[in-house]
Amino acid sequence: MKAEYDYIILGAGSAGCVLANRLSESGEYSVLIVEAGGMDRKLMIHIPAGVHSVYKDPSINWNYETEGEAELDQRKVELPRGKVLGGSSSINAMVYMRGHPLDYDRWNDELGLDGWSYADCLPYFKAGETSERGASEWRGDSGPLGVARAKLENPLFDAFLTAGETSKQGRSDDLNGYQPEGLARLDSTIRDGRRCSAAVAHLKPALTRPNLELVTHALVEQILLDNHRATGVRFQHQGKVQVIRARREVILSCGAIKSPQVLMLSGIGPAAELEKHGITLRHEMPAVGQNLQDHLKIHCTWRCTQPITYHRINQPWNKMKIGMRWLTSKDGFGASNIWEAGGLIRGNDSVDYPNLQYHFAPISAKYRGRKIVLSQGFTLQVDQLRPASSGHIALTSANPLDRPAAHFNYLSKAQDLRELVEGFHKINQLIMQPAFIAFRGERIDPMPEVKAESDIEDWIRATASTDYHPSCSCRMGKDENSVVDAEMKVHGLEGLRVVDASVMPAIVSGNLNAPTQMIAARAADFILGKTPLPPEHARFHFQ
Repeated sequence: MKAEYDYIILGAGSAGCVLANRLSESGEYSVLIVEAGGMDRKLMIHIPAGVHSVYKDPSINWNYETEGEAELDQRKVELPRGKVLGGSSSINAMVYMRGHPLDYDRWNDELGLDGWSYADCLPYFKAGETSERGASEWRGDSGPLGVARAKLENPLFDAFLTAGETSKQGRSDDLNGYQPEGLARLDSTIRDGRRCSAAVAHLKPALTRPNLELVTHALVEQILLDNHRATGVRFQHQGKVQVIRARREVILSCGAIKSPQVLMLSGIGPAAELEKHGITLRHEMPAVGQNLQDHLKIHCTWRCTQPITYHRINQPWNKMKIGMRWLTSKDGFGASNIWEAGGLIRGNDSVDYPNLQYHFAPISAKYRGRKIVLSQGFTLQVDQLRPASSGHIALTSANPLDRPAAHFNYLSKAQDLRELVEGFHKINQLIMQPAFIAFRGERIDPMPEVKAESDIEDWIRATASTDYHPSCSCRMGKDENSVVDAEMKVHGLEGLRVVDASVMPAIVSGNLNAPTQMIAARAADFILGKTPLPPEHARFHFQ
């Protein structure tokens, strides 16, 4: 490592990988990217069907958990986060969803973030992907991120889509296209049968450049400030403390859990929180770590009356056949992320656009520790997409080795419990459609006797969990409740930006990986002073 770089990026996750590629592209600027995890060498990372073995792997995972959640029976909820090149894009379920266009129009129109409408964001989504759907007014065909259409054939997927029509929950050919509502086969970040993480798509092709350097297994201690300017970073690496200077900017891309922690460890945050842990206040920002949002999910499972589910894949002979096929041809079950169908639906008639999201899989799985136990069944989960509840990130100590404290305050607003109860009823309405008659056995989870509203509420509190979408803890905005401005510069400081899912002013209605990469691509243009891509006003169907 040199003593000084033009740009220092903290975190080689979904946003950091995009930034490293874009900022080093011209060769004009020197860039250092600092990652706490290691290289993504584990084979199971790259086999899409290996997702259930990697997302809890402690060697590539921060393995966070929430604090006890009062409305979830004081449970601590598991919160996996990627600690490896590519971050959570290397351990997630690879679903490619952008969120609903009205999410971004709300950022622009209601939250005052000029230039963040969906028309402003769409060209960056398109430029970032190579979709198997081909180029259109909604999709791109020449970007670095591979986006594949669902390919597994199974009668349960067909039943799921047909039930969407007969239940009047709707059907769509592309939820990122003309009709962002209804049930559909989902796209995934897979290219040539392999996981296309942010590291694979953006960072690795750029690492041959002499002006880009990567350091792994490096734990950030703090961002260095001189008066009101970020001047560098201090981190631990190979048993030593390294201090590296930034000529232009430090860019924090450690995610919605870690980024607020790094800011607070650097003396940037709520004064009372820093004083509690003996940290010198360098720049008071009450909003750091606040506004934490997530998608809370429930899942229901049924026995399948026909042996068409994927419950036998864990048998040694079948695992060997799947693995050999993937190694030789990169197709078959090994090339699938399993959650190949889903949907965006409305839980009630009063919402303006879908507030619930489905993920559907022809499999029934339970974890015993890290071991997966499969049975002949199918699973449908539903997320609440725009929660009224929000929480915060706090410190547990001034030691960067200690995990931050994540308080999500799930279900602290009555509206959120009501919407998940509505989601439960929507699931049951869908599975009771005629299309499932030939396959539907007894409901396994929850047990059939869970029928009364009070029993459903109790079951939700006892079983609901995260869909791994923490966000909004360093939100964009103009007021004292925000951390960064519309170009992701930290208010009141020079030379420091936050670029990751934490800057979302409000969580989007879908999976967060694609939006995070879009945000990073926009940030790169802001940083480099480039003219933003011109807005594109695509057609959309809104009910």
